[in-house]
Amino acid sequence: MLSVENLRVVYHDVISVLNGISLSVRQGEVLIIIGANGAGKTTLLRSVAGMIDFYDGDIIEGDIKVGDSSIKGLGPTDIMRRCGLTYVMEDRPVFWYLTIEENLGAAAFSRWDREVRKDMEKVLTYFPPLKSLRHKKAGYASGGEQQMLAIAMALMTKPRILLLDEPSLGLAPLVTEEVFGIIKRLNQSGISVVLVEQNAHAALEIGTRGYVMELGRIVLEGKAEELASNKDVREFYLGSGEKSRRSYRDARRYKRRKRWL
Repeated sequence: MLSVENLRVVYHDVISVLNGISLSVRQGEVLIIIGANGAGKTTLLRSVAGMIDFYDGDIIEGDIKVGDSSIKGLGPTDIMRRCGLTYVMEDRPVFWYLTIEENLGAAAFSRWDREVRKDMEKVLTYFPPLKSLRHKKAGYASGGEQQMLAIAMALMTKPRILLLDEPSLGLAPLVTEEVFGIIKRLNQSGISVVLVEQNAHAALEIGTRGYVMELGRIVLEGKAEELASNKDVREFYLGSGEKSRRSYRDARRYKRRKRWL
């Protein structure tokens, strides 16, 4: 459904961030991308969504395709309209001075149909907290409610592929659980999801397949359950590795022992 082929991206003409990334997203799956800060996960999503130019970045090699059609070089609005691909950024991009209902209406600006009001009611069924607060200004909503609103706004574009960047960032555990439950429901409704997430444990629980990124490269891939049981993934991203390490001196050797197969 979506493929990235040997993608290389630089910032400011000199800073290499993605170094030959290749991956694929299949119809109806939740694809998980995990990795440490600075691995290039957000840059990957920006590139796919056509937003890399806004951050002084350039795709210098490779291609991005939806089906058989290349979308490299298209802007985010064209990508959204032509391919049904929508990107939810990590900083909860909502209009604070508008009500929740007005935010949903603004998110549908690119649509040409008259079903906006009907779809708004449908979208709100996924987010009961928003339905009861629909006339409240988004700036007064909690962090969890704003994250739900950001996802709800993306749904107003009728996406076939949804890119989510760190949806659990800064949220309490119970709210995180609720947000991930919503993502799972959206996927079950037919939306393919690409989820970049630091909370690897929660992400792999709802994921179909996954990739591990380091320093702008894919170092490991597999089914979600395979990654969750992988010794290196458990040790470095799930916090359930060896219990024998007790001193800082041992921790300094920790990185050297990592071997991706």
